[in-house]
Amino acid sequence: MKEQTRLQVLNGVLERQWTVKEAAELLGVSERHGWRLLRSYRRSGAAAIAHGNRNKPPPNLTAPEIRAQIIELARGRYLGFNHTYFTELLAERECISLSRSTVRRLLVSAGISSPRHRHPPCHRCRRERMPQQGMLIQIDGSHHRWLGESGPEFTLLLAVDDATGTVPYALFREQEDTEGYFRLMKGIIERHGIPLAVYSDRYFVFCYSKSDETGKTSIVDTGKPTQFGRAMRELGVTQVFARSPEAKGRIERANGTFQDRLVCELRLAGATTIEEANRVLNEFLTRFNERFGIPASQPELAYRSLAEQTDIDGVLCYKEIRKVAKDNTVQYHGKILQIFPGPERTSYARAHVEVQERLDGHLVICYRGKILTPFEVPSLALQLRTQANAVTFQVTPWYTEPAEPEIIKEPLKAPAGKIWWEDSDLRRLHREMVKAGMQRARESGKRIGRPRVFERPQFSEHFETTMNRLDLGTLSRRQAAKELGIGYATLKRLLDNKSEQSELAATIEKTYAEVIH
Repeated sequence: MKEQTRLQVLNGVLERQWTVKEAAELLGVSERHGWRLLRSYRRSGAAAIAHGNRNKPPPNLTAPEIRAQIIELARGRYLGFNHTYFTELLAERECISLSRSTVRRLLVSAGISSPRHRHPPCHRCRRERMPQQGMLIQIDGSHHRWLGESGPEFTLLLAVDDATGTVPYALFREQEDTEGYFRLMKGIIERHGIPLAVYSDRYFVFCYSKSDETGKTSIVDTGKPTQFGRAMRELGVTQVFARSPEAKGRIERANGTFQDRLVCELRLAGATTIEEANRVLNEFLTRFNERFGIPASQPELAYRSLAEQTDIDGVLCYKEIRKVAKDNTVQYHGKILQIFPGPERTSYARAHVEVQERLDGHLVICYRGKILTPFEVPSLALQLRTQANAVTFQVTPWYTEPAEPEIIKEPLKAPAGKIWWEDSDLRRLHREMVKAGMQRARESGKRIGRPRVFERPQFSEHFETTMNRLDLGTLSRRQAAKELGIGYATLKRLLDNKSEQSELAATIEKTYAEVIH
């Protein structure tokens, strides 16, 4: 094409359509070289326009005999070597110094591929923004020392709108957990509405993952949603999972901006707690959206309004299925909830109900879409007696010096005014009482635990009578153990000891008689 262009321009000079100076400008050469091209064209015609090296072998061409030698070595002595290592061995052992690209080109043209396969780089391109605000919300957690290098490290849960780059809602949490993302989504829904989709990484809060057949690639288990995934399904929000941090680059860059600017804002405001940091964050979001937000390509909003019959607190919560016991109680994480009869059913025994743990800590039981208000069951009599007596005991572990009397902590009070104890308190109370009793027994010289078999009152007389009946054959060993109130193994051990003692006594008596004789 370059030569055809030169030919057209030179023809224009010969036809006096433009001068040689103008032709040189069109061809991008000097005027002197333009005259040289014109002179060659007049002398040799169109053949003078062709490059002088055409159809000539290049000076750095690899000789055909070297090409054949390289291919022969690759198929024989160095069979199975990768191209880079093969190039090094050619220079080291065969005195053939060629570049790796040249050797690779020769081998590939001969149909010899490298045994080491390299994965080609993935093609990445910028994704277009969503056209409407609310179509896609990117969510992520940013762990950082937000209150300065000397402060604690906690998490900023952030949401970024893909269309505008604005932050619809954000909050600080001590850690990145399911409850925090529930509160994040609740803030977005209350302020704007329900988005069409959320874009997140593959953190265990959002999805469960499993390995593929090779055991390397992680695949999202769509048949087993997490608590957050279940809530998104109930709201009709599509979950999109990123395969790399670069895929959700907008929120990753927003995290970097917040770690730079928000830390300074928190320091200027003198925030020292998470509550104070959240107040500063709410004020900072307005300025951030004004500074970094861009208008969407379509002004319409894609947020869906929340239906009147939808209980957002009943969706953004923990839900688990439980089976009702015969006494109409449900156990949930160490608590026992009582269900009372209603107009639909007089008893919910053996029914499967849904226990909801709301964000405010309340427990709600739902049966077939209807909410049942549960109550905690009354405390056990042992717990009430323990609390009423305000137990005080001497704690004297066997491995330490006698300690001062320890008073159990004040009883915890339920919202309804009932006194109850936690399971951990009861276990600690029992453990310390056992230790104190064992120490008192050691000091008094008494045996710890149940008395031995022969220490029981009138056991020896009863044992002799039973043994006589056992020797006569009127009683079996199992019947004898049952009458003595001991186990069969204990009776067998006692009989073995008795036989050993009888043999020892007979041996001593025989030896004594022989000595006397």
